[in-house]
Amino acid sequence: MPDSRPSLEIIAPTVDEAVVRGAAELGVSPQRLLVEVLDEGGQGVLGMGARQARVRLTLLGAPVPAKPTPEPEEDEEEELGPTDPALDVSRETVRELVSLMGLQARVTSRWGEADSRDDTRPLLVDVRGDDLSLLIGRRGESLAALQYITRLIVGKEIGDYAPIVIDVEGYRARRERQLRQLAQRMADEAVERARTMTLEPMPPAERRIIHLELRDHPRVYTESVGEGEQRKVTVIPRGAEDTGQL
Repeated sequence: MPDSRPSLEIIAPTVDEAVVRGAAELGVSPQRLLVEVLDEGGQGVLGMGARQARVRLTLLGAPVPAKPTPEPEEDEEEELGPTDPALDVSRETVRELVSLMGLQARVTSRWGEADSRDDTRPLLVDVRGDDLSLLIGRRGESLAALQYITRLIVGKEIGDYAPIVIDVEGYRARRERQLRQLAQRMADEAVERARTMTLEPMPPAERRIIHLELRDHPRVYTESVGEGEQRKVTVIPRGAEDTGQL
């Protein structure tokens, strides 16, 4: 009798990434997948090789029973606070994904504070460990992919959108400080030169930091220009549109 269980083939830079993508596409935990490696792909730096990996993923028949929630130790309960399904699922999902990549890390989760212009509280997942640069990637690209996949999986599990923000070894906090300092330098330069300053292309989250940092600046304002991955922030002196300095 032919096997009628759902399956699909995934092509990705690495086997681990193919498994993660397939789990997200099927809306299940990677532990519920039977993985058949069809091609391990070529070797390369940070997952970039001569050829990509190819795997066949088959959904295991019986659902995995929910694990009983362990009694937290005294110090852990104080750190994580009351049990929250969104926090628990987010934390365990990131742990599984990190483990699939062959890395060891300590993962914690908590609710952050809502932005002053937005009532949504971010769900913050913090990843700590040794040699986690693979999770960050070039300019945070791997971290952005991990966050996107985690949002998909957690959203399926809890049946609602989860505003998850993942940080690895404080990378996002350091990057945000750098961007805020960059925004102020570009504002000073725009005023001093009386001309528009254009920053390098950035992802939406980083452009937003620049816009928020300068939104109340008395002498400049910001606009995003360009399309797709080439979209960037411009810092414009107030009044420049009247003097032809744009």
